[in-house]
Amino acid sequence: MHFDRRSLMILAGAAAAGFAATAGPVLAITPVGTDDMVLGSGPVTVIEYASASCPHCARWSMEVFPEFRRRFIDTGQVRFVLREFLTDPAELAAAGFLTARCGGRARYFDILEDVFAAQAEIYESRDVAGPLSRVAARHGISRERFNACLSDPRALQALQDRVTRWSENDEVNSTPTFIVGSQRLVGEQTIDALARAIARARGGRPADK
Repeated sequence: MHFDRRSLMILAGAAAAGFAATAGPVLAITPVGTDDMVLGSGPVTVIEYASASCPHCARWSMEVFPEFRRRFIDTGQVRFVLREFLTDPAELAAAGFLTARCGGRARYFDILEDVFAAQAEIYESRDVAGPLSRVAARHGISRERFNACLSDPRALQALQDRVTRWSENDEVNSTPTFIVGSQRLVGEQTIDALARAIARARGGRPADK
């Protein structure tokens, strides 16, 4: 996958902006807005800051997220929010998120899960476009639509704007980072660690299994 010179400069700037701040106590997280991708509508909000090029994020998506989704999102306990960051290689991270957004809100999370699953192949083959185009095709996105989504400068600029806003406001400097209520959890989290954080956010009541 190739971006033009201006696009690469945008990616570099967004990646740098995403890791300029120092993580600290949760003070004022950006409110969930119309450009956030959201699953569920539970009373506890869990925000994950992730990068499509981050191996730790990919492992969490494949090994923990399915159980997290079944146990907390599908049961109405959690509103899950995914916030996009760009870690190196930023070109892969951006292409992955643009692919996921290409399918619209209804398919975003399913596509992103497949992007994470394809990450190892991308790193091994050093081919971004091939694996991502196959992910898109599995979700009914034509090759023409896929190419248009990844070459849309407005979509790339919007991605940079989101990364910049969330990094500056929310003081996140590594992925994955989770905000559970008012708690910040840095790094990959087990289902038990998240369950404890969700229980604390609910006032100490145990989260149902």
